[in-house]
Amino acid sequence: MTMIEMHTGRPPTLAPHGMVACPHALASEAGVEILKAGGSAVDAAIAASAALSVIYPHMTGLGGDAFWLIYDAKQGRVRYLDGAGCAAANASIESFRARGMEEIPFRGILPATLTVPGSVASWCEAHAAYGRLPLARDLAAAAGYAREGFPVTERLANWIASTAPELAQNKEAAAIFLKNGQAPRTGQSLVNADLARSIEAVGAGGREAYYEGAIGKELSRYAQANGGFFTEADFRAQRAQWREPIATDYRGVRLYQTPPPTQGISVLQMLNLIEPYEFSAMEYLGADHVHFLVQAKQLAYHDRDRWIADPAFTHVPIERLLSRAYAGERRALIDRERALPWDKVPSYGSLAGDTVYICVVDAEGNAASLIHSLYGVFGSCVVAGKSGIVLQNRSAYFSLDPQHPNKLEPGKRPLHTLIASLAFRGEKLWQVFGCMGADGQPQIQLQAYVAMIDFGLNVQQAIEAPRWLSGRFALGEPRDLLNIEGRYPEGTLTELECRGHVLNRWGAWNELAGHAHGITIDSVTGTRSGGSDPRSDGAAIGY
Repeated sequence: MTMIEMHTGRPPTLAPHGMVACPHALASEAGVEILKAGGSAVDAAIAASAALSVIYPHMTGLGGDAFWLIYDAKQGRVRYLDGAGCAAANASIESFRARGMEEIPFRGILPATLTVPGSVASWCEAHAAYGRLPLARDLAAAAGYAREGFPVTERLANWIASTAPELAQNKEAAAIFLKNGQAPRTGQSLVNADLARSIEAVGAGGREAYYEGAIGKELSRYAQANGGFFTEADFRAQRAQWREPIATDYRGVRLYQTPPPTQGISVLQMLNLIEPYEFSAMEYLGADHVHFLVQAKQLAYHDRDRWIADPAFTHVPIERLLSRAYAGERRALIDRERALPWDKVPSYGSLAGDTVYICVVDAEGNAASLIHSLYGVFGSCVVAGKSGIVLQNRSAYFSLDPQHPNKLEPGKRPLHTLIASLAFRGEKLWQVFGCMGADGQPQIQLQAYVAMIDFGLNVQQAIEAPRWLSGRFALGEPRDLLNIEGRYPEGTLTELECRGHVLNRWGAWNELAGHAHGITIDSVTGTRSGGSDPRSDGAAIGY
């Protein structure tokens, strides 16, 4: 894929009432219009999420999963909503072994239908609790873009072109994204009439229209006709569930995260590990700044890969993993002078994954922190029949090792890289923040929160700052690879190599470093300050 040259330095967006930030300006605008019409933060998040499902189809859609952190200002309460899709009742490790497979494929009908999409159920559950406008109103902009078409951005055009060989394998996907066998040009209109009908059906009939009506029947029919897994019974069984968020305190900030089966605990563990280090006394973007964060990442990800799975199926020792005593034990492995080798703290995973993050604050101070994804670029690259819906490939994260906590089992949710955050100073909401980037998401959140809390950057500066992502992007690359944007000082890069870090020097800006977005609430004035990532097509828009 051709990377886009970026030169930026934009200020944060300031607004007195409401704010929406996400990776496409049209989706942010759709959310703000809902706020102006009297909708809640949840209404606006649904509107933006649905719009992104149409205009950012390589990253998200009605065939994906979603997780929410919702702040109810009147109750002073943070709630977590789990919109993960569950594995089909007929899914098993043996079903893959019988096909001669040692791992779940990344593309195609098998990962596409191994888990039921959970995002629409989460929209409907969140709307039932906090929606003020009709669901059809929230979804109207998305349905309009799908029915009438929208202009393809340069990024989307590039991703369609680079994924064309996989999209071409599915005739329904090719009919939408590869008209006459060609990827669309930048600015060309893309229409998905079948998706418009699906969105309108959800607006009219809610959860039942998707999971017990014509949409679920079509997705199930397509799966059965093409050797897939899920059935109508699996769709009827799918529910979004309210659970408890997890949190830690870092330098007076209370930071909430999405719990297992997501990797949100990794952010909290990393903050616990680094809290004794005086980052404010270090050189910003200097070698020490990077070195200590990278080692904290290695330790936290080792625990992630060992322990994180669906807590309904396996015990996840959350209290132990988040304890200060445990952080103290693990911190002893950090070497101030040398990089911590991967073979000393083994880990695995992939940075290949795409997601959208949406943050909303409404006029009453309620907030929605929503992460919604297909996992890989265009998910499974499968559009299911006449639904217009791109199905995710999140189930590829399941293990086929029968001894692993994240092993495939019927009705189970896989390990999710999707995470979202809310942060408080004292009793007041301070930050709504998240990003895309698969395995990179906790690393991006860590860097941004340290930039804001320890170094005093505003949300836009923290988002624009050069980033590193530790880990491999492709098989064959070393696990201790440190991918790092080129805007770091040369002295930092040289010193990191001297300490044993294996650098992959990116250009000044790299879209693979993730799309982050955030909203800061000023504790004195109440002003909303929005930040959006120039690595995306997004915008922070307020009123």
